[in-house]
Amino acid sequence: MVVHRMLLALAALICVITHPIHAKHVRKCPLEPSPHDKWASEKVLEGEKNWTGCQGKYTACYDQVLSDSLKHWEDGSITKETTQNALASTRLGILYQIIDGKLYRSGGISEDKRCVFSMRCDGVEHMLHAVLDTHKERPMPNVEFVLNERDYPMITAQSEVALPVFSFSRNSRFLDIMYPNWSFFKGGPCVKTEPGCLGRWDLKIESMSRSADRYPWVEKLELAFFRGSRTSNQRDPLVLLSREHPYLAEAGYVKNQAWKSIADTLGREPAEDVSLDDHCKFKYLFNFKGVAASFRFRHLFLCGSLVFHVLSGEDDWLEFFYPGMQPWVHYIPVKPDFSDGQQLIEWAMRYDALAKVVAENGQRFIIDHLRMEDVHGYWYHLLRKYSKLLSYEPSLAADAYEV
Repeated sequence: MVVHRMLLALAALICVITHPIHAKHVRKCPLEPSPHDKWASEKVLEGEKNWTGCQGKYTACYDQVLSDSLKHWEDGSITKETTQNALASTRLGILYQIIDGKLYRSGGISEDKRCVFSMRCDGVEHMLHAVLDTHKERPMPNVEFVLNERDYPMITAQSEVALPVFSFSRNSRFLDIMYPNWSFFKGGPCVKTEPGCLGRWDLKIESMSRSADRYPWVEKLELAFFRGSRTSNQRDPLVLLSREHPYLAEAGYVKNQAWKSIADTLGREPAEDVSLDDHCKFKYLFNFKGVAASFRFRHLFLCGSLVFHVLSGEDDWLEFFYPGMQPWVHYIPVKPDFSDGQQLIEWAMRYDALAKVVAENGQRFIIDHLRMEDVHGYWYHLLRKYSKLLSYEPSLAADAYEV
């Protein structure tokens, strides 16, 4: 406790003055922290004290996620009929099969166009091939599974029967099995700043790490930054805060394919797109949910900036790597209604040393534990564990073809 108080005192002493955008918005750094400042600072210090990291094998960060994703089934409990019912429940789902070390696909829209989003299937299949190629010394058992290639999960917690469907994102209201989404290789959001659509996570790590080096912590703009489309009105409060207090935030909506008028960008002309690499210019980066979990989340940490994650409520949307990260250790959690958003931004501006600790923790976690080999490792262990749940030996589907 004494050490904690000493660190709080030190943080208060080196509390910084925000570089103003407009002279009339100069703010003074308080000599005494506010009650909210003290609470936020102690949350960071407590998290730093209690965080032990991911111990042991390289999948240790995600072991609990694997267990939680598969806990609704026991070994040998998934029958062929269950798999067929899962495929039928998704309407346009894909059946993937790994038979004798080869990858096959069936299901989907029709015989000549299996996938709703072909690039998404390409991304998934690239990762599955990488898994098969990497683990030839310990071949994958024959296995088949139903994959949902769309954004929204399929199997609600109120379902009479827990059907095994792989989806990239879910919350506690769904039973879907989480898998690493396609955009780790290909098929992410298509925006002007990402030629060919978002993908190649391995290359993005390299380019954004270079950008982080170009914009070290002391040279970043002390603003809360967000660029994106208005897929959720949960993003509105930060955009409005930016308009009212431009010394705190630079946030705006861009034009997407569905844009029809300025009503779609909250009454203003669309903002200019900003590449993910150029996000690194800013010290504070905001993440919001989209239709489900946001594709941008993992990218923001690469900047070495402080990430603010606006929660989706008690049922926060997840990807497979989210549970391995801890609030106040790797990112700053913000209430779903943004009621504490401005206070937390100002806290970070006043307590720069603590903000930097969290930013560095988040960056280190992603770089150390979300490499492509970690993504492939998760796929490998997921499929091996899932294969044990099948009560039958998969045989090649009549309409399957090798991919």
